[in-house]
Amino acid sequence: MPVTPRLSRKLHQALGEEAAEDLVNWIQQLDAQRADVATRADLAELRQEMEVGFAELRQEMAHLEARLERRIADLIKWSFVFWVGAVGAIAMLAGVLR
Repeated sequence: MPVTPRLSRKLHQALGEEAAEDLVNWIQQLDAQRADVATRADLAELRQEMEVGFAELRQEMAHLEARLERRIADLIKWSFVFWVGAVGAIAMLAGVLR
């Protein structure tokens, strides 16, 4: 809670300059600490949201990794089929030309 000019003036009248100034400084420090505590709560909430986001990201990455492994397996399979066919064709052509 910020110290209003009216409150400050009343404190100066009731307590004197030095005591009122100390009290106003103390109130401002408490206000700053309260704002800092709210910031910590915001950071804790943000941390929780980030943990949830990272967990979802890890799941998506695992899914993409599985898809990539399937694609690589398909690529290896079709490469093998192609090379076996090419070697068979060359062998048959060599047999015909002899």
